[in-house]
Amino acid sequence: MADFLHNGWSLFIAGVTLLGILACGLLLYSQSKVKVKVGADGQPLPVQTTGHVWDEDLVENNNPLPRWWMIMFYLTIVFALGYLILYPGLGSMQGTLGWSQVGKYAQEMKAGEEKYGPIFNKYQAMPIPALAQDPQAREIGERLFLNSCAQCHGSDAQGSKGFPNLADTDWLYGGAPETVLASIREGRHGQMPSMAAAVGGDQDVRNVANYVLSLSGSSHDPIKAVMGKAKYAACAACHGADGKGNQVLGAPNLTDKTWLYGGGLNNVMDAINKGRGNMMPAHKGILSDAKVHLLAAYVWGLSNRQATVAGISAGDARAMGKLTGVSDTPARQ
Repeated sequence: MADFLHNGWSLFIAGVTLLGILACGLLLYSQSKVKVKVGADGQPLPVQTTGHVWDEDLVENNNPLPRWWMIMFYLTIVFALGYLILYPGLGSMQGTLGWSQVGKYAQEMKAGEEKYGPIFNKYQAMPIPALAQDPQAREIGERLFLNSCAQCHGSDAQGSKGFPNLADTDWLYGGAPETVLASIREGRHGQMPSMAAAVGGDQDVRNVANYVLSLSGSSHDPIKAVMGKAKYAACAACHGADGKGNQVLGAPNLTDKTWLYGGGLNNVMDAINKGRGNMMPAHKGILSDAKVHLLAAYVWGLSNRQATVAGISAGDARAMGKLTGVSDTPARQ
């Protein structure tokens, strides 16, 4: 990659650009010398054709370009040269105006900070539960969510296979306001190693999977579940002896019917055999602290409907339900 940043490439790009413009100018000049041929009597001779004929009588003539058209093309060349003098375009040359996309971005960010900074600073000083009750804060939080989170968790925040549902009350790392804030700011890296070797052979994997399904009352083979209970000890270090998980580690609760990758025997066996790995990126380098705070309040409010609507009217609560796509009953995967 360093070879493309060498000064020689800058000269090469500038040269190709200028040669291209020069070639266009020479082509236009050569065509401007083509005149309509006239006979001895001063009358135009029959128009030459290119030899192309369509639909029997539609002939392509070979006339010189109109004068106004030639002038228009010359003006584009003049514009191109003027643009390259004023703005970057010739390799590493910056242009006489000193404009750059980085500078423009910084200028727009500064203007945005001056305009919206006081609003974000006001909200950052508010506790997350109180912020979740503010209609304007929720509206801003929703836009932040749609821009930064909806690609994985969905516009309704109900997730999909491998991406947690944020609108229910089931949390891998805990649903306290400060925990949600930390998850968004720092990101999360969930890693379940393959447990096939730890529990035994293929039949042991099947038995353990049946035991895991039995913990949540899901459909399972009771005989295989009894046989898999002892082998489950290899999983208890993370999920607990009772299977209720460990939010410190992000180990899921196996006693409910909320499945990140789907329930059923095949999915559970696949998890034991292959393991699982999830990565949620940290947003602290993408969003400001104030925006992360607003976003955390919005996400926290999705799973705390009663606390969120406590400070708003019934009409506003119904409007929020339509806005977020979340009903009063927690959604489950």
